[in-house]
Amino acid sequence: MLDKQSKILKKGGKLSQEVEKKITKKVAKTVSKKGATKEVTEKLPDHHFKKVKAKRGLAGLGLFAGEDIKKGELIIEYIGEILNKEQADKKATSQYLFEVTRNRTIDGTPRWNIARYCNHACEEAANAESEIKKGRVFIRAIKNIKEGDEIVYDYGEEFVKEHIAPYGCRCTAKKHSYGADGVKSGN
Repeated sequence: MLDKQSKILKKGGKLSQEVEKKITKKVAKTVSKKGATKEVTEKLPDHHFKKVKAKRGLAGLGLFAGEDIKKGELIIEYIGEILNKEQADKKATSQYLFEVTRNRTIDGTPRWNIARYCNHACEEAANAESEIKKGRVFIRAIKNIKEGDEIVYDYGEEFVKEHIAPYGCRCTAKKHSYGADGVKSGN
């Protein structure tokens, strides 16, 4: 039986107050009655730390910043079904598997995992990175990211050689990593 990651999130304990404040954003809105202004709290989904949206990017759909993001800030968590090694091996062709440990993989295939839309960028062009903490995967900014910029990170040598290099890398780097030459114009 597959465990939903939301169960893992609930077991993971409380977020620090600092992270909780970053998740909950206050937005002032004008109420039509008597022109009064009132504070409205807008809560992001549990696995979002910054506003993001999916739209056309470097290679198909991409994930874009919905607000300015500072270097070092958490952006989003990569979530999905938790698979053991045997279950992951059966889905080996999926490009949305994120191996956390030798016997634990997150299947990020469901569309509600919008972190899956972060595209690959070779090291010099990446503005984010993935990090694994206590069995969870987070995407963190490694550069300042402006609202509207695509959020991209290096997927790593094994993934790039298997899934990207045969077709050519579409990232903006001048020098591509792992032998994944860029796509030539007209391809």
